[in-house]
Amino acid sequence: MKTITRNLFTLILIGFISTSIIAQEKEKKNKKSPAEERAEIDKMTSKALAELYKVQPQARNEIANSKGYAVFGNFGMNLFLLSTANGAGKAVSGGKSTYMKMYSAGVGVGIGVKKFNGIFIFKTTKAYQNFIEEGWQGGGQADAAAKDNKQGGAVAGAISISPDIMFYQVTNKGLAAQATIQGTKYWKDKDLN
Repeated sequence: MKTITRNLFTLILIGFISTSIIAQEKEKKNKKSPAEERAEIDKMTSKALAELYKVQPQARNEIANSKGYAVFGNFGMNLFLLSTANGAGKAVSGGKSTYMKMYSAGVGVGIGVKKFNGIFIFKTTKAYQNFIEEGWQGGGQADAAAKDNKQGGAVAGAISISPDIMFYQVTNKGLAAQATIQGTKYWKDKDLN
C-alpha cells in the first residue's frame, strides 16, 4: 500500500512539474513588453475593483479611506492532493503603483481550475509598506471565512488577515464564502517597476 501511495504521489508531482514547465515555456514565447504587461495589470485591476464594488458597494469607501490597496489576478489549479496558483497585480498608495507577483502552493483534496481576484486593503501605512518592501507570505492565520453583517463589527464579505489588513476574494460567482491565502508569497516584480 505504501508503494502505491508513493507512486501515486510521484505521478501527481511529475504532473504538476510538467504543467508548470509547459506554462513557463508558453509564457516565454508570448512574452510581452513591460509596458504591455503593466497595461494588462492596470486593466485587470480596474475590472476586479468594478466587480468588487458591484458585490460589496461599501468596499469603495474602505479603499478610499485606506492607506493603500493591492489587487491580484490569480489562476489556481488543484490536482488531487496538490494545489498551485500564480498571478500578478499591483499595490497602490497615494496614486503610486508598485507592480507585483504572487505564487502559492499547498495541499488539499480536489480537482479543478479557478480564476479569482484577491484584493487587499491596508489600514495603516506600515502594513502597506511592509507588504511592498518586504514582500508578504500568507501563513496559517490567513485562512478565514468571510464575515456576515450580523457578526460583531466585521466588514461584510471581508476577511481580516490582521488588525491592519482586510482581504476580499472575488470569483466569477461573486465573493468567496471562504478564501485562503495560506502558503502564498507576494513580491515586487523587478521587471515592471
